[in-house]
Amino acid sequence: MQRSLLRLAACAGLFASLCLPSAVHSQSALDKAGNLAAGTSTGGTNMKRFGRVGDSPIIGAGTYANNLSCAVSGTGDGEFFIRNNVAADICARVRYSGVSLQQAADDVVMKELVAQNGGGGVIAMDRKGNIATPFNTPGMYRAWVTSDGKITVKIYRD
Repeated sequence: MQRSLLRLAACAGLFASLCLPSAVHSQSALDKAGNLAAGTSTGGTNMKRFGRVGDSPIIGAGTYANNLSCAVSGTGDGEFFIRNNVAADICARVRYSGVSLQQAADDVVMKELVAQNGGGGVIAMDRKGNIATPFNTPGMYRAWVTSDGKITVKIYRD
């Protein structure tokens, strides 16, 4: 994983990734030209109802990026991410309210989702390269590498 993160950092400038044991992979990146990108892939939900669509393919719910604010990719209880348009909401708070990425992400994940009993977390990056990784679950695998090659890997709160 470290080698692939370093290669991505060399190309992108900054790269961040999160993963939950359910095989969801979320990424946010900022390239050297200042472009932000986010991506999410998922293994889906076990025993899901036929026809259920999760948050990953819905732009704004589980994934969103806007060069004027931030890039967000998340994972968790998809229905709550859809209802709350989580990724786009975080970006809108950064852009229109002028709050920090950390504050916007914390407010949505730790307040809005928690108030509705929605579990999950996000990995987000703003246009200055700041990274926020709030989660309201016991743990969330997450890692990021900066343009200078510094790698950070975490699972639990610390």
